[in-house]
Amino acid sequence: MEKIKLNVNGEDITVEVEKNWTLLYVLREVLDLTGVKCACNTGDCGACKVILDGQAVNSCLVLAWKAQGKTVETVEGLSKNGKLHPLQQAFIDCGAVQCGYCTPGMLMSAKALLDKNPSPTEDEIKEAIGNNYCRCTGYYKIVEAIQRAAEMMGEANAE
Repeated sequence: MEKIKLNVNGEDITVEVEKNWTLLYVLREVLDLTGVKCACNTGDCGACKVILDGQAVNSCLVLAWKAQGKTVETVEGLSKNGKLHPLQQAFIDCGAVQCGYCTPGMLMSAKALLDKNPSPTEDEIKEAIGNNYCRCTGYYKIVEAIQRAAEMMGEANAE
């Protein structure tokens, strides 16, 4: 076992990890952040997407020790003081949540996009969520929700 330090959702933590443990495993099984989903475990579906130092990544492909000293954002860190993040609210308002399994990964891909590009085009949104698979929807409502969240965030910043 080896100790690593991470900042997870704004909290500095130290955790012991095995060399072969993925960030996904540490988040779900050690830190009990079960919003990060394990589906394919091969980096193909995006259900385990987190933001690592500002980049949306599939946590199943990142060895935990390689995240040493980095900032990790998971879906659990989106809401603040009991208030939903505009992305979460827009997903609800636009009906972009079906079974919900892909939703955390979609939200994290969308947040990484909006953090860098607060007014993305539809094509930029589609590209940002291109590695996130949803078997329930046709993606239309998800894209609409991300567009709505961008508008909500722009309105909040204008005030």
